[in-house]
Order: sequence, then structure tokens, then C-alpha cells
Amino acid sequence: MALTTENYGTKIARKLLAHYINVNLTTPAWERIGKDLEDLSIELNAESEDKHNILGEVETVVSSYGATGSVEPYFARKGTDLFTWLQDVIDNRKVLDDLKVEHLEVHAWEEPTGSGDSATYPAYKETAVLVPTSYGGDYNGYQIPFEMHLQGDRVAGTFAPATKTFTANQ
Repeated sequence: MALTTENYGTKIARKLLAHYINVNLTTPAWERIGKDLEDLSIELNAESEDKHNILGEVETVVSSYGATGSVEPYFARKGTDLFTWLQDVIDNRKVLDDLKVEHLEVHAWEEPTGSGDSATYPAYKETAVLVPTSYGGDYNGYQIPFEMHLQGDRVAGTFAPATKTFTANQ
């Protein structure tokens, strides 16, 4: 949707900020997350410092971000790549680089390039470390909530939802 005076100030539906995870780093297979989530917020966790000078002024310097997100609940679904990957992490107590995946943030509220199956939206790909926080859950189903720790190596590009293809900007 192009920005016009008619839609300026219009609220953006949450479903239009899409999050995908790719656990297969050799052959990307982007899986959208959010089916059972009522909330998924990325906490930026800015590293900042206030510097005071002798004039009584304060300058705030932001040096980095330690972005994280909590995916809870995450209900295990047979046959999905993300469930299979998370279960393997739990079963084998994987650590370090074995927890690295790719996270994709898609801005589907923006005007797409192309239309139909060829439509692409602005997107940002970033390495993420996924850490399961528990497993089991109540009678509603098997749950594996996890934390996402985004690594700050964002790459801007476009994403085609129909083909689940990310293309980095040149």
C-alpha cells in the first residue's frame, strides 16, 4: 500500500510484521513463526551511556544493541523443521554454534515490488541464536518455548512470501 494522505496515520496490523526462522543453513527453508503467539516483541536492549559535561549538558551515546525476543508458547508440530531442530537441541543438549540459525523480519505493510506470486517485500536477515528455555507444558500440547538472541549482522533485502525466497540488496 503506497503512502497517501488517505492512509497516513493508519495503524499497521501486527500480522504485517512477519518473522521467519531458517534452521537449515545450507538450503534455506523459511518457516513463519507466530501461529500460537499472542505477542512477539523484539527487545532492542540498547547499550547506552550518559555523558555529562561541565556545562550541565547530558549526551546519551548508544554503542550497540543486544536484540532478543521470547517465543512463548511454541507448540511442537510434527514434521516442521523448527520443531525437529529444537527437539535435536534438547535431546543432545547442543551449545555454541550449534544454536545458530537465521531470522528474517519482513515488512509486509510496505508496498510490494511486483504482484501476485512475484511480490516481494522489504526484509532483514540476521543470524540468531535460539535457546530453548524449557520443554513439556500443560494439557494444551507439547511446548518448547525459546529465546531468540539476534546477533546484529542484519542484511537488508527483499522476501517473496510465495516462494519463501530472500534476496540480499546489492
